[in-house]
Amino acid sequence: MTASWVEIPAGSDFPLENLPYGVFDAGSGRRIGVAIGDQVLDLYALVEEGLLPHGTPLQDVDLNAFLGMGPQVWHEVRLRLLELLTEGNTEIAATGVDVLHLQVAVAMSLPFAPGDYVDFYSSLGHATNLGKLFRPDSEPLLPNWRHLPVGYHGRASTVVVSGSDIHRPHGQTQSAEGALVEGPTRALDFELEVGFITGPGNELGNPIAADDAGNHIFGMVLVNDWSARDIQRWEYVPLGPFLGKSFATSVSPWVIPMEALAPYRVPGPPQQPVPLPYLRTEGDWGVDIKLEVMLASSAMSDSDVISRTSFADVYWTMAQQLAHVTVNGTEIRPGDLYASGTVSGSEPGSYGSLIELTWGGRDSIALSDGTERRYLEDWDTVTLRGWCEGPGLPRIGFGECVGTVVP
Repeated sequence: MTASWVEIPAGSDFPLENLPYGVFDAGSGRRIGVAIGDQVLDLYALVEEGLLPHGTPLQDVDLNAFLGMGPQVWHEVRLRLLELLTEGNTEIAATGVDVLHLQVAVAMSLPFAPGDYVDFYSSLGHATNLGKLFRPDSEPLLPNWRHLPVGYHGRASTVVVSGSDIHRPHGQTQSAEGALVEGPTRALDFELEVGFITGPGNELGNPIAADDAGNHIFGMVLVNDWSARDIQRWEYVPLGPFLGKSFATSVSPWVIPMEALAPYRVPGPPQQPVPLPYLRTEGDWGVDIKLEVMLASSAMSDSDVISRTSFADVYWTMAQQLAHVTVNGTEIRPGDLYASGTVSGSEPGSYGSLIELTWGGRDSIALSDGTERRYLEDWDTVTLRGWCEGPGLPRIGFGECVGTVVP
């Protein structure tokens, strides 16, 4: 590990090897910053002092312009930040300018402006579980699932940053007796997901090859794609998710660059049958991210961990997802969000949603305040966490993705 002159608390998600990007407000408006330890480094101020290359996009109110500049620029800025923050460097101190702010003292904003949002269905464990729930007398996986990354287009306007309240959505539902009613969902759920953010796009009509995906993917975030299961159940046939999914999608405030995640990349899982040529890739496109979900009622001072799983063995990789999205020639743009779909393992304690943890609401999970949950109640708070670690490697994390349900 490389030491920094900025103090890094023990166990921090944000050592020098991480340096994720976010957008913060310390009282003078939105600015792009980088997390280091428990502080935020103000990139606007560093550009003002002439300490960073490619400065104009780094003085914007979101990351989109910087994302569009591509891997060479990302790399050059990252190298310069590492240089400035490494122990012994005095260039920032010599300016006399205060460029560090405590994270707890700033307000975080959505770090990118998504023009489009796609949610996939890429976890074999999750797809198998829902198949067993919805089609108990049939094969869990539909015939297309092992041949292409199944997904749907979400609503970019309701992508919100961690900490935003989640208003319980209304919609049309059907009772067990067949009666229809409009009202608030009674089956509100979370979905534990990981997403990637795109950089430079493509021209309309020109697909992105799977092996070229690295030139178009900037970094990763945690995603909670909240779901109203009762609304979804009534509306999704035949066209798929709609109001049951479009009301809110939470993302963590820090975007970890793929360059920081490079030491934690692993081979994707074996795929049978072998996918069509446009979905075949070279190199390691899995990422070994450890994930957990915590849940707290309004009466609890601490959250209970209700699920732990891993992103490493998600069946369809980011490169395959991007290749599939664009194989028809659709255009992607800087700041688009592509989420993995719910990440679930093969055991109950590794499921990434309540519909799986409670098996469709049949069972309940017990919380430490003595209450039980089948689905989320008003004032419940869901927290997602993710981090990477390994032998001889520093622990780097995503921070938290938090949302509280309000009436």
